[in-house]
Amino acid sequence: MLSILRRAWSLLTFVLFYLWELLLSNIRVAIDVMTPRHLMKPGVLAIPLGELDDIELTTLANLLTMTPGTISLDISRDRRTLFIHVMYLDDAAAIKDEIIEVYERKVKEIFRS
Repeated sequence: MLSILRRAWSLLTFVLFYLWELLLSNIRVAIDVMTPRHLMKPGVLAIPLGELDDIELTTLANLLTMTPGTISLDISRDRRTLFIHVMYLDDAAAIKDEIIEVYERKVKEIFRS
């Protein structure tokens, strides 16, 4: 019973987190589209991944793709690197850290709790 509650709590907190991220990224893209001067700095990043099973890897890649301004491009053959395209490459290290420390960790919490 405790495991079910823990998983439900992880899922709920992730949904709320992701909805907030969607809102922020939609606002950022909308502002950029509506202003005459574009603030985009597009680029491709290689995100090193931990051990993820198929469903975790697919979920992570799809969540990033569904977030405006980001799209998953490819996964390395050894499944240790995810290549993504971002519209706003202001700080590559910060983007990588957020994906690894927040997104990947939260996906693991959902499926492993």
